[in-house]
Amino acid sequence: MAAETSTNDLLGQESNPTYMPNGDERTLAILVHVLSIFFWIIPGLIIYLLKKDESPFVAEHAKEAMNFQLTLTLLYIVLAISIIGIIFLWVPYVIQLVLCIVAAIKASDLKLYKYPMTLRLIK
Repeated sequence: MAAETSTNDLLGQESNPTYMPNGDERTLAILVHVLSIFFWIIPGLIIYLLKKDESPFVAEHAKEAMNFQLTLTLLYIVLAISIIGIIFLWVPYVIQLVLCIVAAIKASDLKLYKYPMTLRLIK
C-alpha cells in the first residue's frame, strides 16, 4: 500500500499513501490517535468500522492505533503481574502519550504511520 518508506526505529515508520487523502480523512486519522490516548481501543474500532470501506488511509491509521493499544494493554498486564513491574506502570503511559502525538502529527502530514515494537494483531 505504501509507495515510499522512511524508517526511524525509535519513533516508528512513516510511508506515503498511494493516493492523496482529503481533509475529512486527515481529520479522522488524527482523531483516532488523539482519542486513543483517553479512550483506549474504542475510537479506533468505531472509526475503523465506519470508514474501512470508504478510506484506506483512515482504515490503516485506525488498525495501527488499535494494534498499538492492544500491545500496550499486554505490557500493562505483564507489568501489573510482576512485583517490580508495578513500580514502572507509568512508563507505558508516557510511551503512549509520546507515540500517539507522533502518530497524530504524521497523520496531519498525510503520512501512514507504524508504531514501533507493536504486535500487528489486527491485519
